Amino acid sequence: MTEVAKLILDGKELELPVITGTEGEKAIDIRSLRQQTGHITFDPGFGNTGTCRSAITYMDGEQGILRYRGYPIEQLAEHSTFVETAFLLITGQLPNRDELIRTSVDLNDFSTLHENMKAFYQNYPPKAHPMGILSAMVNAMRSFYPELQDDVEEEMNKTYLRLISKIRTMAAMAYRITKGERVVYPRPDLCYCANFLNMMFDSAVVPYYMDDDLVRALNVFWILHADHEQNCSTTAVRVVGSGKVNIYSAISAGISALWGPLHGGANQAVISMLERIHRDGLTIDECVAKAKDRKDPFRLMGFGHRVYKTYDPRAKIMKKMCDIVLSKVSQADPLLDIARRLEEMALSDPYFIEKDLYPNVDFYSGIVLRAMGIPTNMFTVMFAIGRLPGWISQWKEDWSDPEMKISRPRQIYSGALVRDYVPMSEREPAN
Repeated sequence: MTEVAKLILDGKELELPVITGTEGEKAIDIRSLRQQTGHITFDPGFGNTGTCRSAITYMDGEQGILRYRGYPIEQLAEHSTFVETAFLLITGQLPNRDELIRTSVDLNDFSTLHENMKAFYQNYPPKAHPMGILSAMVNAMRSFYPELQDDVEEEMNKTYLRLISKIRTMAAMAYRITKGERVVYPRPDLCYCANFLNMMFDSAVVPYYMDDDLVRALNVFWILHADHEQNCSTTAVRVVGSGKVNIYSAISAGISALWGPLHGGANQAVISMLERIHRDGLTIDECVAKAKDRKDPFRLMGFGHRVYKTYDPRAKIMKKMCDIVLSKVSQADPLLDIARRLEEMALSDPYFIEKDLYPNVDFYSGIVLRAMGIPTNMFTVMFAIGRLPGWISQWKEDWSDPEMKISRPRQIYSGALVRDYVPMSEREPAN
């Protein structure tokens, strides 16, 4: 017998179906609510609203669980690569050896940019933010690499790989050009992550030394950020995609949504906080006291999480990589020293433990990126590169969903009641 929820409204009883997910999650199906009652639900931020059925990512914030296509994030971070994880998210299955080799070859083949696209970079203001450049350049790709109109699966797969490959090239190119340095092109002998680091930091004067631990750290960073259920940027991709726009425009919207400081900018905010602590000469005890004072505007960034009510499973993994990367840093960095002391405090202070304010993935990822030499204004770009496979898989799933409809939320109107137009000659002068 199908489970139902009963709603009593205006003396009438209404039965609403209950939908159960494969992990036991339950949702009340309210699609017929307005038609049957004239009422809608009110849920700012959609924190209690399911907008789709998805087979991509499972999260349990209370238990600290994150899985891609059923695979625990811990196993993927330990054994997988970013390219393999991207294949998993988009296709639903781990690749066999031949599929992985073919995917890697295609990523290398697609890694260069159309020569005419490079002219765009020369015309951006020198201080343009890399996220703004990236969003615009991804949108521009539609003109240079149009999709086939008949939606052939093989051609769409090439489009996905083209996006994943070229976003890495565009990000590195934006960084080099804003620094006034020559562009470094991808090398066919390097893997995806190693290629990115080489494109960022190689120099004709001082060739970039490829450290396997840093390559692994970047792999893990991107795996941990590859998808995270229906967050702000993923929802933006689905909402824009529901209008049946091309995938480039939908991904561009996701990049723009990720740019916000409350979403993708969180790891950048961690570094800004550490810089302020160092600049103002605050002690760790003073930071803790200010963080506990609700009247004080100071906030400890990178602690706690909106979804995870226990330790962020990604943070545990990123902490291990953080320790490895920091062991490679030869020169002293006062911000990294402050971060270490903050971490020790948060893991031992009863106030933070009781409120589940553990260091989250943004805390450790910000430290890792800084230690690797990634400039702060590139942090969100790094996030976007990692999240791209998730956006693609969510866009793809939405397009193939027979229940998919164009997004059209309702509202509760709170404006003026009806009023008649007043001619200009009869209006009272403004005070």
